[in-house]
Amino acid sequence: MNIVAGFDVGSLTTKAVIIKNKKIAGSALIRSGPKPIESATRVMEKLLDATGILQSDIISTVGTGYGREKITFIDKAISEISCHGKGAQWLIPSARTIIDIGGQDCKVIKLDRDGNLIKFITNDKCASGTGRFLDVMAKVMNIESSELGKLSAKSTKPITFASICTVWAQADVIKHINSRKPVEDICAGINTAMANRVAMLINSVKIENDICMTGGVAKNTGVVKTLSKLLGCRIKQIKKADPQLVGAIGAALFAEQMAKKKTGEKYDNSRM
Repeated sequence: MNIVAGFDVGSLTTKAVIIKNKKIAGSALIRSGPKPIESATRVMEKLLDATGILQSDIISTVGTGYGREKITFIDKAISEISCHGKGAQWLIPSARTIIDIGGQDCKVIKLDRDGNLIKFITNDKCASGTGRFLDVMAKVMNIESSELGKLSAKSTKPITFASICTVWAQADVIKHINSRKPVEDICAGINTAMANRVAMLINSVKIENDICMTGGVAKNTGVVKTLSKLLGCRIKQIKKADPQLVGAIGAALFAEQMAKKKTGEKYDNSRM
């Protein structure tokens, strides 16, 4: 019985997943601290407590995310591009284009039917197309970033932001708050600004269906809905797992491959 684990140490959150008998046996998610190794250790402890599995029972571990090289207890570090691609296609086998919006960057990943990477593009120079943008705007509004999607759904007249730059957009949010504009309309404007920025990146790549989103922003229905309209196609939702865990799931799947090689067992890429 192979028990493997994947860890995704991101700039905003750290995630961990255990896969046992080809199924997700447990997961954990925490806010990232300043030191990746401490974040990885804390999420490991939370994961083991939640599953009742001992660390010694885990035969293979893989780390991903910006802090992956700092994790001392993993067997291998693999890029988040590879892990998000592998995790997304495991959850949605028809996925060919993956949009991953993380805390500090946005990535568009293209795969073939076998999950091989064809092309990818990354925006890590500007916060406007990342989770950090939504976090900054939500903080200015004194709400949780997770509330942006629900509130924007109630909007009747979305605010149009003059700039998608995080600094200028932040100033716009403060101006609209002081002008007593409805919170729902401001939230809708924030989500639209985010979607417009991401669409610019996506349109620089020839996308192929099916399309899905990974990362925490995939749970923001306002961004997903607006982005679908801008792209003129449906974005498939990941329903078998939290989309924020996809990187960690992919890392665990790579760990499973490594475990199979250790035991000489043929790797089976079948899904849940």
